[in-house]
Amino acid sequence: MAAQDQALQTIYYATKVLSTETVSKYRHCQQFYETIDHIISACPILAKEQYTKLHDSMCAQLHFNICKETGLQLDKKHWYEHVLQSVETSKGDKVTLLWNQQGQTDRTIPNNKPDIIIRDNEAGTCMLIDAAISGDRNVIKKEAEKILKYKDLTI
Repeated sequence: MAAQDQALQTIYYATKVLSTETVSKYRHCQQFYETIDHIISACPILAKEQYTKLHDSMCAQLHFNICKETGLQLDKKHWYEHVLQSVETSKGDKVTLLWNQQGQTDRTIPNNKPDIIIRDNEAGTCMLIDAAISGDRNVIKKEAEKILKYKDLTI
């Protein structure tokens, strides 16, 4: 709850709420205020490595759960031990799960590499999953970006 209310002991909180005499810029980037939102999803320094790790970890859990739901063979018991394979196919070739692979299209499309593609081989359909880690303020913006990014893949 404290994180949602921006009430964790950040430098910004100390400066604005507790009225202490400190510089409220985030210590890693020294560019923006040290708010929870900035630390979790907006710092350009953390974006280079930490956000990618967080994104891939979230996708690994999602991939693991999709494997369980679709009957794909799992190599580990827990999601955090799960090793992502670029292509996995269920028994009987009913479902194909693609991780970080380009979708095959009949024309060149600049954005056709979602995080996960679930291809139902029996129904002849695909579901694209492109995950994003964002703060509360950016959820609608990120959703709109993702929809626009893959608009060319709609039929």
